[in-house]
Amino acid sequence: MKRIISLLPYYLIGTLLFSGFAQKRMTLQETIELASDSSLQAFSSKNLYLSSYWEFRSFKAARLPSLNLDMTPVRYNRNFVSRYDSENDIDVYRQQQSLYSLGNLSIRQNLDLTGGTFFIDSELGYMKSIESDYSQFSSVPIRIGYSQDLFGFNSFKWERKIEPLKYEKAKKRLLYNLENIAEQSTQYFFNLAMAQSLYNIAKENVLSDDTLLRIGQERYKIASISQADLLTLELDMVNAQNSLKNAEIDLKRAMFGFVSFLNLDKTTLVKLDLPGRPQNMIINPDLALRYAKENNPDFLGYKQQVLEAEREVDRTQKSSNFDASIYASIGFNKVASDLSGAYKNLLEQDIVSIGLRIPLVDWGVRKGRANMAKNNLNVTKISVQQNELNLEEDVLMTVNDFNIQQDLIKSAEEALRLANMAYEATKQRFVIGKADINSLTLSLNRQKDAQNNYINALRNYWMSYYKIRKLTLYDFEKNESLSIQFDKIYGIQ
Repeated sequence: MKRIISLLPYYLIGTLLFSGFAQKRMTLQETIELASDSSLQAFSSKNLYLSSYWEFRSFKAARLPSLNLDMTPVRYNRNFVSRYDSENDIDVYRQQQSLYSLGNLSIRQNLDLTGGTFFIDSELGYMKSIESDYSQFSSVPIRIGYSQDLFGFNSFKWERKIEPLKYEKAKKRLLYNLENIAEQSTQYFFNLAMAQSLYNIAKENVLSDDTLLRIGQERYKIASISQADLLTLELDMVNAQNSLKNAEIDLKRAMFGFVSFLNLDKTTLVKLDLPGRPQNMIINPDLALRYAKENNPDFLGYKQQVLEAEREVDRTQKSSNFDASIYASIGFNKVASDLSGAYKNLLEQDIVSIGLRIPLVDWGVRKGRANMAKNNLNVTKISVQQNELNLEEDVLMTVNDFNIQQDLIKSAEEALRLANMAYEATKQRFVIGKADINSLTLSLNRQKDAQNNYINALRNYWMSYYKIRKLTLYDFEKNESLSIQFDKIYGIQ
């Protein structure tokens, strides 16, 4: 009776942690879906993507014609200006008060190919002198113009190359991050699954060791076992109770980490259902590597790094040479004392200007910048080449590990089945006195190892599976790119 009472706390713990009324059952797939939707990592990844999405929208909008209205509704000036006094033949300062208004409506279009800007605008201005009560209207009903750097750096051309690549990388990065969340979810899932398995084993061991101790005590009374064997059984009982306490602590930690990652209520209790494994899924390493090069955002990032380094070389080279710009416009304008007169009998307005900037002496500053940009480009290319090789190696090794894991799971399943059968048989033999305590302890340890090895084999299999999905962004079960699935689900364009 005393021993039963001492075991009650363990029964209560088991009831609390594993009662069907106090827990939520979850599979690996449900865990991944919940993490991809509700975890803090998912929230951060989606907002990071939206930032890149609006950046790309801004780039696309900048390629379209822009309509601008620039206005100065009222400007009042009161100041002293120098004027010539013809009567006294001297210059004098006189106070001047005037009002100004100006409005300009323009349409501008940037040209990626040339780097120039084409524009059409219309302008209306008004000026009134308060002292003389004299006013004028100045109009430019229409003006067409174009401005262009003839030999300068064309930022529009490079933006056209880099910005679409950046957006595609951002889209792939979101998919990559969601698959990384799936991989993390798998880690948390099996951490909790292992903790629950060890807790169950520890709880069963307490009950089993208590039964075996009572049997051992009865057999000791009839001198069927030695005192050393009885002490060993008592030691096993104490160790089993301590193991259960430690397993309880580990289970609580694993449970807290699991629900925190999923952003669930901290009091949530979860019971996990271990997954099986897809049958006969052998992934071709060369095919996985091809999908990785097509889809992995890191490969796109490497291309972006090279393009940005090449852009900097182009910028520094052209800034080290002489530059020329041209501005030309043609239109009509008129000045009149009233508004209607400002739009009658228009006069042609032509403006052409050419600007030159020629570096004469800069003590090698521009040349040094250009050479530095070239060296940085070479360093970037070497770094990118090394990173690509490392990523390719990671893909190939992960695929190889995944293919091997399937055989390891089969072995782990068979080992667990045999270990359970061996333990049950040894325990029955001990009860009837045909097995000693050493055989029983050895059989129990083999059962624990087999259970742990099986869960670890499942963990490694699914971790490798989701890592392959992350690296390739490809669903090998459905033979479909994750980009296609993502477009269908989220409608991203």
